[in-house]
Amino acid sequence: MSETNTAASEVAAPHRYTAALAADIEARWQDFWDAEGTYEAPNPSGDLAGDPQQVAKPKKFIMDMFPYPSGTGLHVGHPLGYIATDVTARYQRMTGHNVLHTLGFDAFGLPAEQHAVSTGEHPRITTEAAIANMKSQLRALGLGHDKRRSFATIDPDYYKWTQWIFLQIFNSWYDTEAGRARPIAELVAKFESGERALPGGRIWSELSHAERADVLGEYRLAYASEAPVNWCPGLGTVLANEEVTADGRSERGNFPVFKAKLRQWNMRITAYADRLLDDLDALDWPEAIKLQQRNWIGRSEGARVDFPVDGDAISVFTTRPDTLFGATYMVLAPEHPLVEKLTPAAWPEGTHDVWTGGHASPSEAVAAYRAQAASKSDVERQAEAKDKTGVFTGSYATNPVNGEQVPVFIADYVLMGYGTGAIMAVPAGDQRDFEFARAFELPVVCVVEPTDGRGTDTSTWENAFGSYDAKIINSANGDISLDGLGVTEAKERITEWLEGKDVGHGTVNFRLRDWLFSRQRYWGEPFPIVYDEDGIAHPLPESMLPLELPEVEDYSPRTFDPDDANTSPETPLSRNEDWVNVELDLGDGRGTRAYRRETNTMPNWAGSCWYELRYLDPHNSEKLVDPEIEKYWMGPREGQPHGGVDLYVGGAEHAVLHLLYARFWSKVLFDLGHVSSAEPFHKLYNQGMIQAFVYRDSRGIAVPAAEVEERDGAFHYKGEKVSRLLGKMGKSLKNAVTPDEICDEYGADTLRLYEMAMGPLDVSRPWDTRAVVGQYRLLQRLWRNVIDETTGDVTVVDVPDADIDADTLRVLHKAIDGVRQDLEGLRFNTAIAKVTELNNHLTKAGGPIPRSVAESLVLLVAPLAPHIAEELWRKLGHTDTVVHRDFPVADPAYAVDESVTCVVQIKGKVKARLEVSPSISDEELEKVALADDKVVAALDGAGIRKVIVRAPKLVNIVPA
Repeated sequence: MSETNTAASEVAAPHRYTAALAADIEARWQDFWDAEGTYEAPNPSGDLAGDPQQVAKPKKFIMDMFPYPSGTGLHVGHPLGYIATDVTARYQRMTGHNVLHTLGFDAFGLPAEQHAVSTGEHPRITTEAAIANMKSQLRALGLGHDKRRSFATIDPDYYKWTQWIFLQIFNSWYDTEAGRARPIAELVAKFESGERALPGGRIWSELSHAERADVLGEYRLAYASEAPVNWCPGLGTVLANEEVTADGRSERGNFPVFKAKLRQWNMRITAYADRLLDDLDALDWPEAIKLQQRNWIGRSEGARVDFPVDGDAISVFTTRPDTLFGATYMVLAPEHPLVEKLTPAAWPEGTHDVWTGGHASPSEAVAAYRAQAASKSDVERQAEAKDKTGVFTGSYATNPVNGEQVPVFIADYVLMGYGTGAIMAVPAGDQRDFEFARAFELPVVCVVEPTDGRGTDTSTWENAFGSYDAKIINSANGDISLDGLGVTEAKERITEWLEGKDVGHGTVNFRLRDWLFSRQRYWGEPFPIVYDEDGIAHPLPESMLPLELPEVEDYSPRTFDPDDANTSPETPLSRNEDWVNVELDLGDGRGTRAYRRETNTMPNWAGSCWYELRYLDPHNSEKLVDPEIEKYWMGPREGQPHGGVDLYVGGAEHAVLHLLYARFWSKVLFDLGHVSSAEPFHKLYNQGMIQAFVYRDSRGIAVPAAEVEERDGAFHYKGEKVSRLLGKMGKSLKNAVTPDEICDEYGADTLRLYEMAMGPLDVSRPWDTRAVVGQYRLLQRLWRNVIDETTGDVTVVDVPDADIDADTLRVLHKAIDGVRQDLEGLRFNTAIAKVTELNNHLTKAGGPIPRSVAESLVLLVAPLAPHIAEELWRKLGHTDTVVHRDFPVADPAYAVDESVTCVVQIKGKVKARLEVSPSISDEELEKVALADDKVVAALDGAGIRKVIVRAPKLVNIVPA
């Protein structure tokens, strides 16, 4: 419609639902909700305590994953999950629940810090501006958040408790006998009393202060240690694995990344590996997410085996101890602590040339290879490369089952972060070991009888053979024989033998590694840790929290020559000497002393590990959370044995790290008695992604999607033909559409309906701005069914239900029943389809709509399009808000189909279709089917052997 025609139409119908009217309605109701505190959910106690009747209702805690407040603001893909949780929260309020729904901001992050580095502007300034912009955009969507509960992780009042939780973890140890975390003071008491023996048989009272700190560091759940990290000199910081590309360079800046050992803070998440696995079973999560967590944790059963070498032992973990007789060499990760000890001054006599890498001495060969390995990422090192690399250390270890001397190599395909950082290589049964053995001319001994006809002569093999369904061969010595045994029996027997000889033991291993918890950045939570003159870490007392970030002149870490691996971080915090060097009385009886603060900051995961708890009791300055409030919203209950949030919605990209870390923190807090919920999120739902077309020119550069024209089935930008591919939406791809644009053109309710109607919530779908108008027209028809566009008067009529036509009642109550089921199941697209069907029926029926029908329609729409629903509800004469009105309930007499179609088959072929009552019994349906003229004709006098009835939809007749 042209602008002239549109203007004329609006003059003829001044009360038509237009974008301008929608904007007015939406702004008024958003102001009303804020002023009235419509979405405020009362707590049972504390400063947010409220109406006891509201608290007495069943509760629902509905959460979105924490958003990061980007300076570029939202595009239409971002609100998909927020609108979905808002619709759900509104529906739950209308079905009698006390609903907690709010949104905070995960505001520490690298983008703000990068901006600070380049501009000198404090990251708090840009972050708070981004939060303000995002709040404005979200408010315009009509999201029903309890704004009293919102916060940002950068608020000192918030990160005080992040620091407090860190100290709880630091001051705890995992008691394997009790199966839970306990205060470190209890462990100290056990050492002092002698109830628990110290490692090495030492006496606690005879240890120095530093020695005691070292002992406790081996037990603490938060500890500092020398750890292999991804060190990027070009950025001056340590990077997480996810920030390193497959070719071993930084995602940001494309600088080389090296493996280095630095003293870093770690979280002992591995202590919880079994519980993190086991408790997944009770969670209502997508199976794909559970599988990713199980694989990440990676539980495997096997044996720890010691290979003696030069007065020491190389310890390996293997899931196949039954193949020990086939171990013909060993491989250590280049970073393994024994490498230097196992590297002699000269090559032993008889060393193969191919083992030396062309170097004159083992030390030269090992140093060169370690430097080479340090420049590769873990992804690169584990890639299935055709050429296997490595170098002989110059030492031999003893295979404990047969006494044979096996050479010890270092190779980059073995990682220090998995198992023990060492493997026994059985080249006959592992393809990587097989390729390495071929490359380095090492023996290949067959210990598992091949079942594919290749025979046992390994010199003829082209690849390895491994199987759990074969017999063990070539595996015997004077003490033990595994020959002829199946794998399971052989594993049990060899494990018993290893334990009897004290050279190994059965054990469980995990792929999961302890969580590296340090970052060399400014914009993060400071650690509440100080160091004394001996370098011993001391926790700050709670009274000194929060430890706030100081001002610094330069926000960037010191950078170095990108290719110089022999450097170490210098953090922005370390330059503020007045903040770093302090004199404190920690209340430990030692008086005021000089200390040096920790100058690393926590990773950006920290604040999102516990934010669900802050939503519960956001203004509590005395406790993490009031126990009564936590138990009310999060405590265990029927169907939720570990407690947790009732519905948590977010992207599947957080399947492992965020969700695993949050589960770990929750379990520690549960063990220490701070919360009643052992799991943070009971039900998890992953929404899909809104995608958009990306247009690229001949250079492969993205061009503005809004300026692309389609002509004759091709796409053109400024006269040049461009390619089109469906992908992510974003500013860099020049295809982002902002919610502001859609709200300006159609209104927020239209945007809400379109995003919910695009398809199932859990699948990705393409954005099409041209299709938005369909939902706009639905709202216009809804408006016209209640309001006269010329006069603005309400057109509904007061009619007793008994006088409403039966067809309308059936359509209404089927819609009510269907929408209820769909909203319960988060099937918003089909709920909208049912509302559309009802609205269309009323439009086609013509004439005024009965008031009770109109009011039910408005209430059905209320969770999905709340602004127009509020406006129509008020115009229908009500003075209350639809937010807390009861959702309509279907009358079963009208909600069922009047009749259903029953298919009658003979020999599997359809012979008749019958219209029958939905409540017809099997016996009655059989009589009706056999009496049908078409069925009688098809049988043609034949006898009947069997009749299978599935009332009311199927009858299957089997002739004799």
